[in-house]
Amino acid sequence: MPSWIVATPKPKRAPVGLQEAIKAVQSLAKARFDETVELHLRLGIDPRRGDQMVRGAATLPHGTGRSVRVCVFAKDDAAQAARDAGAEVVGDEALIASILESGGGGLQFDKCIATPEMMPKLSKIARILGPRGLMPNPKLGTVTANVTAAINLMKQGRVEFRQALADKGGVVHAGIGKCSFAAGALHDNAAAFAQAILAARPKGVKGGAVSGYLLSASLCSSMGPGIPLNVASLVSAAQSTRKAE
Repeated sequence: MPSWIVATPKPKRAPVGLQEAIKAVQSLAKARFDETVELHLRLGIDPRRGDQMVRGAATLPHGTGRSVRVCVFAKDDAAQAARDAGAEVVGDEALIASILESGGGGLQFDKCIATPEMMPKLSKIARILGPRGLMPNPKLGTVTANVTAAINLMKQGRVEFRQALADKGGVVHAGIGKCSFAAGALHDNAAAFAQAILAARPKGVKGGAVSGYLLSASLCSSMGPGIPLNVASLVSAAQSTRKAE
């Protein structure tokens, strides 16, 4: 007679504090490359409601660990200021025409900034930049006359976040550094990102920071398992960051 093998489910990890989770992620990263540390947050929002979309940006104090290529749409003095600040791609209507002609193939930049006067002209390539998350947005500080400051923020480690419409679970995530970072640096970056998420809380969400909005959190590396985070620990770190500011 055949014998049945009953599969026993693996016990779930208990949520741990932020510092312990960072140590666990770093110890479990076994890939041959420097893995990215990712923070995943499940929010108590209704993705179907437009007034509960979560979108914003966070500046990580220790950067992301990856180089960022910045494109600036500007003219004259603003264009020269962008070049002086280290923007990889700078242009005006000619650059827009080039992107339109290529259909978006082979874009040589990761982030876009535009001066206010250039925004109406970007409508021609909105269908190219928009789906790639590259369209400048005044709410995110990427439409500005002060291109130097915006470029510096991008280079320092600014990460944008947006809860995707297709994600019914209300999950927002971002890379907050590399496994080679010091544990303290990853802690500060995680706290800064969590603080930005808390600040972007929609008005229609009921309950407290833990019970109603930030429901669960986990930390992982690119190829490693997820480590459940104690939400209260993350909120405490985020609030400490706010007080330090």
